[in-house]
Amino acid sequence: MARSYLPVQYDTERRIRTRNKGYYRVNHWPIWITVFFLAPGPLTFDLFEKGFDWRMAAWLGLVLAVTGYFGLKGLLPGCEAAPYIIRFTEDKPNPLYRRICYTFAWSAVITYAVLNLTGLIVALVTHRWYLKQIYWYGYFPLAITIWILGAIGKLPRVLPSTKGEGYERRWFYGSVWAVCVAQPIVGLLWVKLGKDDLSTWIKLVVFIAVLAFMGTLAYLGRLPRTRPIVPGELAVSD
Repeated sequence: MARSYLPVQYDTERRIRTRNKGYYRVNHWPIWITVFFLAPGPLTFDLFEKGFDWRMAAWLGLVLAVTGYFGLKGLLPGCEAAPYIIRFTEDKPNPLYRRICYTFAWSAVITYAVLNLTGLIVALVTHRWYLKQIYWYGYFPLAITIWILGAIGKLPRVLPSTKGEGYERRWFYGSVWAVCVAQPIVGLLWVKLGKDDLSTWIKLVVFIAVLAFMGTLAYLGRLPRTRPIVPGELAVSD
């Protein structure tokens, strides 16, 4: 059997945490604020195009109230009083709140990356920018598709069982790392460069290159939380 050179973590070597400290729970709250604040994509597009207005304020207030309530109740991932998953390879039912939260997290990761990539390609083909129209007409069909996949348990970390969590988490965090690094870089290029074809080509190439680079690092387990967690094994001397 060929040896795998991917670094792994053994489930039995991980320190078991029976309680989540207060700062750990609080630090996870902004993550879910961001995830659900980004859910209405066209509204978020208006935020970057026109700035913060009363609609964003009202939506943010609602998100703060709802996520704050469920966070205090321990019904947001990472905000529980005690970790739900102790061993990442055990077969346990995946609670509804985890499935909902990670479904919306996947939606935020995938939809914005796909739509922004589409906007760059369309701009190169047509020599005009249609990014607002792409968000207006494309966001909800794509997002709803992802929400449906989550509802039927077809996304990593959203499956009915947590048995595959040791591998599924690496796909999730790898995607988050890739998108959360690539999109700010392209956003900076958007501010610094023009809208001519050469500038658009640069944005597109950089966007794809950063996604590929970060994705490769994640696949190789070189980024935080991207190493596979496998069942503990006895060390055998060669």
